[in-house]
Amino acid sequence: MSSKILLLSAYDAASHRLWRERLVALFPEYQWTQLILPPRNFSWRIRGNSLLWGFGETEILERDYQLLIATSMVDLSSLRGFVPALSKLPTLVYFHENQFVYPPGSQRSENIEPQLVPLYSALCADAVVFNSHYNRTTFLEGAKSLFQRLPDQLPRGLLPRLENSQVIPVPLARFDLSAVSKSTRSAPLEIVWNHRWEYDKGPALLLEIVKIINKYQLPLNLHIVGEQFRQQPPQFDQIRRLLIKHAENLKLAPSKFGYITDQESYYQLLARCDAVLSTALHDFQGLAIQEACAAGCTPLAPDNLVYSEYLDAQYLYSMRGKDRAIAGSIVDKLVEWHQQKVIDQPLPKVNLDQYQQQHVRSRYADIFSSLLNHN
Repeated sequence: MSSKILLLSAYDAASHRLWRERLVALFPEYQWTQLILPPRNFSWRIRGNSLLWGFGETEILERDYQLLIATSMVDLSSLRGFVPALSKLPTLVYFHENQFVYPPGSQRSENIEPQLVPLYSALCADAVVFNSHYNRTTFLEGAKSLFQRLPDQLPRGLLPRLENSQVIPVPLARFDLSAVSKSTRSAPLEIVWNHRWEYDKGPALLLEIVKIINKYQLPLNLHIVGEQFRQQPPQFDQIRRLLIKHAENLKLAPSKFGYITDQESYYQLLARCDAVLSTALHDFQGLAIQEACAAGCTPLAPDNLVYSEYLDAQYLYSMRGKDRAIAGSIVDKLVEWHQQKVIDQPLPKVNLDQYQQQHVRSRYADIFSSLLNHN
């Protein structure tokens, strides 16, 4: 009989959902039970999930499982108290992000509660997995800094427990885009920006880039796609107007602007584009960039985040300086790539074989085997 796994995702945002769905798909031999909560009301969600599940889903939580997997936003220490049967299960806690490196001024960066809950959960776990070395390093640095600021001296040994963790990325999707071709060399450079429409993805810098492209009527066609929310940074309205004006000036077909609900259409856009751009202020794996690379895009991303783990220096731009100067250097690189396209010189490509599903599966399989044998 196959082992039964309970998977808990307490803030099931789009990228968290991708990790969860792809992990389950990698291991069809197991019987999976999943509990998820929608990605809203962050401060309440990260603290209240144990109440909602502990008293609202008791029957499901008390079933006979052999392994528990929880995201770092699950209030695992409280949930184990409410449902003691969970404390008997070997447990893996997965960090898709951490709360120590959010940009200054965000509610998350100013609230200690979202930092403590994942800490407690990690200390409860038998295994801890991060999706990148950048995520793991910044978490450990943040935890160490927090321990030093607390009014009481904590027992020794807490940090080494957290250091005993692994890095396994979210696997890339499989898609066949062999029938989709890039635009001709006489066409503008096709660029996609495919991130959440939130301030931490750098809309202010993106706006400066669009201003330069529009002002100088550069042969660059920028598609702005990605997940949107009811409230979004005001820069996107101005970006939309400038891109419409730019298309009219250069007599281009309007660029894509807005969330693409159909997955196949989204991947086809990636395959048609020449380059993918990130202006993020923080990113813990950069799955949007990686999937665009897998579809054949040449990436351009900031040099101070996770991207340097898998992108060479030629794909990175410096984040030192004001937005206008940074935007200028980004546009210079994009214009350079357009010139290569004009003379039919292939743009450089990125190899992301280590993020393919077979590699990710083997690493998770080792952890699952160890935990299940322990059980």
